[in-house]
Amino acid sequence: MPAKPVQIKTLFQSGVARLRQAGIPDPELEVSLLLAESLGLHRTELLLQSGKNIEEGRHRRFERQLSRRLTREPLAHILGSKEFWSREFIVSGDVLIPRPETEFLLEKALAVIKPLHPNAEKPLNILDLGTGSGVIAVVLALELPAARITAVDSSYPALQVARHNATKHEVADRIDFVLSNWFEGLAARPGFDAVLANPPYVAREVLALEPGIDAGALQPEVLHFEPVRALDGGAGGIREIRRIAAGLARVLRPQGWFFMEIGADQEEEVRRIFGGAESYDSLVVFADYVGRPRVLQARRL
Repeated sequence: MPAKPVQIKTLFQSGVARLRQAGIPDPELEVSLLLAESLGLHRTELLLQSGKNIEEGRHRRFERQLSRRLTREPLAHILGSKEFWSREFIVSGDVLIPRPETEFLLEKALAVIKPLHPNAEKPLNILDLGTGSGVIAVVLALELPAARITAVDSSYPALQVARHNATKHEVADRIDFVLSNWFEGLAARPGFDAVLANPPYVAREVLALEPGIDAGALQPEVLHFEPVRALDGGAGGIREIRRIAAGLARVLRPQGWFFMEIGADQEEEVRRIFGGAESYDSLVVFADYVGRPRVLQARRL
């Protein structure tokens, strides 16, 4: 016997109630995105279609996706993409899901970098350390048509995702993808005008990678579904930041700029690391839009 027809609005209301009961934030937004994807509609079209019955096959698809979300699998993994910089980027379990904090990193970096070389006579050379999904490299290529980007990651699957995103946004011809643990695969030559980094900066103790530690500070979506290698910053979350600081002068030219996303509790430590090197000036830590320290800026002397 065929299943009883269900209206889209009824399914929406039911889905919202189930996500809310599971403690998932913004259930209305999430259900609308899942329904839109299941129906092959834009989210703004749902209201116009809300009185219509949903086809059985699309109903089953929605239920499968909603069930995945109820296990706390990230919405971006279920949809296969995430909006960033007003564009859609492919994501998978091999990369971190792009976050607003990284948009803030790009805003601060572009404000400085854009005026440096406004034309192609002397192209900018920019290094993206730990490219992950490639959002930083792709946005830089889109915003700086006269730039050449080198995108580095130690994960081959992550680089594959980054390449897909570069191809999707038609900038793959200006991005070089390098499989490398930070600087190891790069020539020891200070040839980059700017370096951007979004390193792993979550403390091991917060990730509960140490026995007896509770990881209650992290959402299940992050703890169980995102790649640990892209999160684990060692004790205090500072291990990879120290490694980058130790090798940065090998590749960043004199008067070149460095921008790095940091944890909200790391300002004092990163100021100590870069301020004590006596190799940098213009040292600033920018607070994000909720007032948390988020982006380190430094210029090599």
